[in-house]
Amino acid sequence: MAIVSTKAIVLSSLKYSDSSLIVKCYTQEEGIKTYLIKGVLKARKGGIKVAYFQPLTQLKIHANHSRRGALNSIKEVQISYPYTSVYKDIIKQSVVMFLSEMLSYSIKEEERNNSLYEYLETGLIWLDVHDKIANFHLLFLLNLTRFLGFYPDLPEEEAFGFDLLEGSYTEVSSGKNVISGNNFYQFKKLLGINFDSIEKVSFSKQERQLVLKIIIRYYELHLEGFKNPKSLKILETVFS
Repeated sequence: MAIVSTKAIVLSSLKYSDSSLIVKCYTQEEGIKTYLIKGVLKARKGGIKVAYFQPLTQLKIHANHSRRGALNSIKEVQISYPYTSVYKDIIKQSVVMFLSEMLSYSIKEEERNNSLYEYLETGLIWLDVHDKIANFHLLFLLNLTRFLGFYPDLPEEEAFGFDLLEGSYTEVSSGKNVISGNNFYQFKKLLGINFDSIEKVSFSKQERQLVLKIIIRYYELHLEGFKNPKSLKILETVFS
């Protein structure tokens, strides 16, 4: 058992018994870690609070990390970055719920990846401080593929489509996993831009849902065991 101090982003929490939670976090120091938070649902004043473990909360933790694959435990916890709007805005709440599911199904490594952690941290802070966020989740997920190892190749002038399985542009416009035509055009709008450029990208409601379905399919093809997030329908309802 090693004692570790690290930043951590909450990915999911599951009730365990009448008073405890099992919480999965992405930690800056050691990647994915799962913690058993005993008695948190009946915590006394001054103890660890259940509010710390809302989706994508950014924490600083002092934890015991097991080296034998057992559940870990948190000794001390505090908020690393206190959100000002995420949990007060129904749209942002829905985005956070959706992204927390996507991250839970996408990130598996129990090892340090500082670049990935900084990307998640920076992206979530951007979401918190900006108002025009209708396309944020699209760009967040597409740019996340850089860190997961399957960001699309840069476009070629003669390309007529994009092969989702190969992650590359193609001169053919048809195929089982090839997107072309309007699907291809809408998907390309997000390539090569950062969060500060997202306000310049225009999608209708239908185009936004189309691009999201393409991105989710892209994840399915490249990540073993990936599941469609249950919160997808909620997100679609909010943006409709």
